[in-house]
Amino acid sequence: MDSPAGIIDSKRRAMILFSALLALFLGAMDALIMTAAMPTIVSELGGLHLYSWVYSAYLLARAVSLPVFGKLGDLFKNKHIFLVSIAIFLISSTTAGFSPNMAFLIVCRVFQGIGAGGIFAMVYIVLADISPPGQRTKTMSFASSVWGIASVLGPTLGGFIVSYMSWRWIFFINIPLALLSLGGISFFLVEIREKRRKVSLDWLGVLTLSVSIVGLLSLFLAGGKDFAWGSPQVMALLLVTILAGIGFFYCEKRAEDPIVSLEFFKKRGFAVGNASVFLSSFAIFAFFAFAPIFIQGAQGKSPMQVGIALLSLSLGWSVGSIIFGQISNRLGAKTAAIMGAMCLVAGCGLSLTFHTGTSMIFSFFVFQLVGLGMGFVALSTLVIVQKAVDPSDLGVATASHQFMRTFGGTMGIGICGGLLMSRLTVAIDSLADK
Repeated sequence: MDSPAGIIDSKRRAMILFSALLALFLGAMDALIMTAAMPTIVSELGGLHLYSWVYSAYLLARAVSLPVFGKLGDLFKNKHIFLVSIAIFLISSTTAGFSPNMAFLIVCRVFQGIGAGGIFAMVYIVLADISPPGQRTKTMSFASSVWGIASVLGPTLGGFIVSYMSWRWIFFINIPLALLSLGGISFFLVEIREKRRKVSLDWLGVLTLSVSIVGLLSLFLAGGKDFAWGSPQVMALLLVTILAGIGFFYCEKRAEDPIVSLEFFKKRGFAVGNASVFLSSFAIFAFFAFAPIFIQGAQGKSPMQVGIALLSLSLGWSVGSIIFGQISNRLGAKTAAIMGAMCLVAGCGLSLTFHTGTSMIFSFFVFQLVGLGMGFVALSTLVIVQKAVDPSDLGVATASHQFMRTFGGTMGIGICGGLLMSRLTVAIDSLADK
C-alpha cells in the first residue's frame, strides 16, 4: 500500500516543510527571545512582582493547549487547525507589542502560548503526514535543528533588539514571519490522512490540570510576599490546588482519551525519563529567566551582554544535542542521561558562587556546562521514554515528554520567581526600616 505522503510532489512537500518549520521556529524562539529584554521591559512597564508570570503564562498556556490541539487535529482538518494556531499567535504577538502595562502583556502571552501550543502539536503531525516512512526520521531531525537554532538565536536577537531598537520589536518581528508561514500553509498544505470518527476531548482533565498548575504557581508567587504563608488566603489557595490535583488524577483514570495516560507511568523508563526531563527543564528555564536580572541588575551589564551570556547557555544545549547524536549508539541513552545530569548539577552548584564581581568568562563556562547537560538530558530521556512503550504508543509518549519538559520549565520559573520576589520583599523592608 502506498504511503499517503506519496500523493504530495517534492516541491509541495518542501514548501509545506518550510512553512511548518518557520512556524515552529517562531513558537520556540518566543520562549527565549524575551530573556535578555525582561529587565528593560520591567523598567518601562513596572510590575516587577509579575516578572515570572510573563514566562510562566506562556509556558503554561502552551503546555495545556498542546494536547487539546493534538486531539482537535484528529477531529478536524490539520490545515484549518494549523491556520487557526498561527493566527492566534500572530494576533497576540501584535497586541503584545502595544502593551501598556505588565498585566496586559501577560494576557497577550497567554494567547501566544495557546497559539504556540497549537503550532507545536500540528507541526509534528503534519511532518509525519507528509514524510514517506523511510524519511520520517530525517524530517523530524529538521524540527530538532530548528529548536537548536531558535534557542541560540532567541536570546542574542532579543539583546540586539533591546540595545538598538525598542523592546516592542521583539513581538513585531513575528508579524512578517508568521504571515509568511500562514500563507505557505494556506496555499500548499493538503489533507492526506483520514480523521478519526470518534475522539473525545478530555475537557475536565484540561480544566483541573490548569487550575492545579495555576494554583501551585500562585502559591509560590504570592506566599510570603503578598500574603503570609499561614494566612487564610494562602491556605485556601493550597486547598484549591490540592483538590484540583486530585480531580485531575481522577479524570485521567476515567477519561477515554486522557491528556496524560497514568498507566504509562507504571513503566520505569517512562516514569524516570519524564521525571528527569521535568527536573532538568525546571533548572534550565530558571537560568534563562533569572540570569538576566543578575547580569544586568546586579552586575550592571548591557542587554547585549545579557544576550551573549545566554547565547553560551543555548550553544551548550545545541552542542550537547550534537554530541549525544554522535555517541548515543556507543554509550546508550541511560549513560548519556547520567552524564547530562552530572553536568547540570555541577553547573547549578557553581552558579551558587556567583557574586557581583564574577567574571563573564566564568559565567559563560557555567552557562555552557548547564546547557551541555540539558542537551544530553533532553534527547536521551526522549529516547528512554520512547523505548519504554509499544510502537503504537510513540505519539502519546513523545507528547508526554514534551508536556513534562514544558511543565518543568513553567514550575521552575514560577517557584524560583516566587522565592526571588519573597527575598526582594524582605530586603526592601529591611532597608526601609533603616
